[in-house]
Amino acid sequence: MKIRKRILTIGFVYLIAALLWGVFPPSASGANTPDKVNVGYLSVTGHAKTFVAKEQGFFAKEGIDAELVGFINSADGINALRAGKIDIGSFGTTAPLVHISQGADLRIIGGIMGEDAAIITKNENAGSIKSIKDLKGKKVATVRLATGDAVLRGALYKAGISWKTDLQIFELKNPPAVIEAVKSGQVDAGVVWGPFDIKAEKEGLKVVIRSHDLSAGHPCCRIALTADELKQHRQVWVRYLRAILEAERFSRDNQKATVDAIEKYVKIDRADIEQAFYHGHLDQASDPNVKGVKEFWQLMVKDEFVKSNQDISNYIDTTVYKEALDSLAKENPKDPYWKSLQKTFAERDV
Repeated sequence: MKIRKRILTIGFVYLIAALLWGVFPPSASGANTPDKVNVGYLSVTGHAKTFVAKEQGFFAKEGIDAELVGFINSADGINALRAGKIDIGSFGTTAPLVHISQGADLRIIGGIMGEDAAIITKNENAGSIKSIKDLKGKKVATVRLATGDAVLRGALYKAGISWKTDLQIFELKNPPAVIEAVKSGQVDAGVVWGPFDIKAEKEGLKVVIRSHDLSAGHPCCRIALTADELKQHRQVWVRYLRAILEAERFSRDNQKATVDAIEKYVKIDRADIEQAFYHGHLDQASDPNVKGVKEFWQLMVKDEFVKSNQDISNYIDTTVYKEALDSLAKENPKDPYWKSLQKTFAERDV
């Protein structure tokens, strides 16, 4: 009886261990406790996957205790990342690339969103600002180190217009500041992104140019971290991207719950959130998009936004995303969604 009781006890212990493994996968230290991770984000609808991964428990499922830290722009977020105040963050493509050009050893391992920026102006100016060439001689407000800012400058370069001498660009703190500058007449036009394009139109302004029209398929916010952090805790970031991918999959079929998650972090009307995320101009792919980032970088070099001869490919790690995606595809062989993402990966990242 004692032997039988001992066997039952051991079996019970193994059962509990197995259950805990499912709830809390082994942490980077090997203990069955979640890895504490500070995650930087911007309060915009395009960052929905981060919010969904937190609120729907995908981070927890992957053994990650995610603390979300909000920033009002990408410049502040990247500075916090480099200072070690956050472990990882999703910020505009421009921000990590500019810092890399200045010597920062960062790595891009995935994406949160693409496209989604817009140029706005007053209704009375909409007739005279219809294309990028119409910005010559104008005053334009942007957000410092935002993706839309770099897209604007690149488009000006391709149109033969110098962003240094042919117009005035004012770098402001955030999209609401841009909207106010346009409304007050301090500038002729401004660059914002969703959901602030919707907010601008509600306040009487007009969207005249979409970033898609200037650079079709361009990447926006990339998931970035330091090279040292990636090296030390690589499997944490594989699990992190698994959670982001699971959130991407969830958001496709669960609109109400997704909007609920966004609403907790983006303080605008629920209807505007729904419109911006589901009916807007947003690419929601999570892959690193090497081709898109390389094109973005090359244009930034050509238009002298950055001065560098570095190969940006050295700062994009696709292996973490691939491992995360392939593991989900293997676990869900009957779900065509993961196969479609593998196809996208082969087209944009290989």
